Amino acid sequence: MAPNMKAIERLEGVESRLHETDKDFDNSRREAKKAKDRFQSVKDKRSRLFNKALEHISSQIAGVYKDLTKSSVFPLGGNAYLDAEDTDEPYLDGIKYHAMPPMKRFRDMEHLSGGEKTMAALALLFAVHSFQPSPFFVLDEVDAALDNANVQKISNYIRSHAGPGFQFIVISLKTGLFQRSETLVGIFRDQVECSSKSLTYVPFNVPHRRPACANLAVWIGLT
Repeated sequence: MAPNMKAIERLEGVESRLHETDKDFDNSRREAKKAKDRFQSVKDKRSRLFNKALEHISSQIAGVYKDLTKSSVFPLGGNAYLDAEDTDEPYLDGIKYHAMPPMKRFRDMEHLSGGEKTMAALALLFAVHSFQPSPFFVLDEVDAALDNANVQKISNYIRSHAGPGFQFIVISLKTGLFQRSETLVGIFRDQVECSSKSLTYVPFNVPHRRPACANLAVWIGLT
């Protein structure tokens, strides 16, 4: 058999392609490691921020719910807490919310009455808001399913937490909120001009101020 005189040339070509392949593989491996490190960094940040928010809200929810549900008859109020379904990576699964009204046993949230669900939802809303509070809080007819006693509890909570840095604007049809507001804004329809207009009322026992500066302003619909 005659020797292949191009074997060396072919070997050099194969070695060159192997070198390029190894180089591409090393580059791909470095890029994959960078991508993995970036992903892990984002994942760690997501986990840190989520757990920070969850821990804060979990620590606040019980106190907020007690404040909203306590009364002279039940001075301790109810109990509420959050429960993560996945403790290792809670953002991958659900967060269960349990609320137990005063003197009632534990039941699933869907078995609570309309008023009890409203109080539980408001407690969660206020607890979430406490994590990164904003200067304004707008509540749109959240008292629709509440009786007068619970409306009074909501009013007490709002008045005790309202201030220059935390102002409430409430859209309501319940007199329990009207009577304790610092400013009333009535919205009505002008039949002549076919347009909406507003009336503003500041009670005499409240220092004169513009509605936007009131700690508790209530919007009401007028016929």
